[in-house]
Amino acid sequence: MACRRITQETFDAVIKENIEDFDMDSEEALREAIEQFESQGVDLSCIVKAVPTAASDDKTEEHEVLQALKSLKASDSSMVADLKRFTEQCSLGFAQRHLAAQKGAYSTILSCCRKTLEDQEALLVSLSALAALTDGQPDLLDSEGKDLLVSVLGMYNTNTALTLVGIRTVRHCCLKHEQNRQDLVKAGVLPLLIGTIKCHIGQSDLVKEACTALRYMTFDDDIRVPFGQAHEHAKAIVLEHNGLKVIVDAAKAHPDNSSVLSVLCATLCSLAVRNEFCQDICDLGGLKFMMTLLADSYESHELTRQVLSTLKAIAGNDDVKDAITSAGGVQLIVIAMNRHTGNAQVCEQGCAALSVIALRKPNNCQVIMEEGGALVALLAMKTHPNELNVQKQACMLLRNLVARMPHFTQPILEMGAESLISKALAAHQDCGDLAKAALRDLGCQVELRELWTGKKGSLTRD
Repeated sequence: MACRRITQETFDAVIKENIEDFDMDSEEALREAIEQFESQGVDLSCIVKAVPTAASDDKTEEHEVLQALKSLKASDSSMVADLKRFTEQCSLGFAQRHLAAQKGAYSTILSCCRKTLEDQEALLVSLSALAALTDGQPDLLDSEGKDLLVSVLGMYNTNTALTLVGIRTVRHCCLKHEQNRQDLVKAGVLPLLIGTIKCHIGQSDLVKEACTALRYMTFDDDIRVPFGQAHEHAKAIVLEHNGLKVIVDAAKAHPDNSSVLSVLCATLCSLAVRNEFCQDICDLGGLKFMMTLLADSYESHELTRQVLSTLKAIAGNDDVKDAITSAGGVQLIVIAMNRHTGNAQVCEQGCAALSVIALRKPNNCQVIMEEGGALVALLAMKTHPNELNVQKQACMLLRNLVARMPHFTQPILEMGAESLISKALAAHQDCGDLAKAALRDLGCQVELRELWTGKKGSLTRD
């Protein structure tokens, strides 16, 4: 059932009524309005939950974000101060940004950006307002805004503050918006992002922002579009702009910054979309670097999770599977999972990485068993019984281990695999196929139903 929605004006009118007709103070009137609408199933996520106030020079009661917007529209004399005030209000939450957008804020802020294009300090304030406004509202961006962003990134590529805010705006406008991604790529944003990483390789904030924006270009997250250009964008980043080398070099420049390394690994993971790209990452020293990270960064579960995810991605290449195993990667993965047994995401990515490494590789399966990979996967299943993805990835790993090495069946069963897989099967409907396949390949009793054989009848009903 869809949630009901109301306008900001309706919400504010109820607050006013509570104050004037029921003699409530402001806090009580606001609390009563929120409770009233929520009890009726109204979605208040886009509603500014505050009492409108009167501006110092105007008796009209409005929310402060609209007061700042009105001041921007009325006069240029206090533009910078009003922009800062507007940005501060937008930073309070999505509801403020949504309300401002409904009242025409985008065109006003874009006009401020154009007016200040030659003044870098004022432009930084204007662009910060645009970045704040478009956070969660990528539909606001139009062709004029796209041209402005590309121009700013091209004109002021040595200005770290302007470049940072410009890329942040690009990132906001590309999340869950395929058309913006395609238009910005056509406008030349990819070489600008890559160039930023190369030019400012020692600037951690800029490297993180640029890499995140690059990664967003490879997303396929806009449900309004049946087919996106995620794969093509990833290819362009790698083949046309040498993106893999640039990102690996950036990782080497920040060996002790876990937050930067996590973002860089995530970006490499999103670019490992072809067999040869996986090998390229390995050849460029990316695999060696990730092995070092995994060995030295056990304290950071987020970085550990991201490294495991990247290893899973590049292990799609059969030669890289062997390279990971030869480099001691299996042992490091098992150690990482044992260290972070309580973290479901680390367990999920660890099982997934081992599963891919084991696929079609009997020798790798041998190493995984010797290093305790099956045991740690079963421990993950036992520790996180309610985490669907942990159960699925562990089932897949166990199946891959015995698919070509049936003599591992008995040792795995003796570890308690049948009971844990059966529990996963009973608890998670979406785990059904993988759990049944694992039980079948382990020689356990399992009900397999053949839903349709293609015989004795058609697909349509009479």
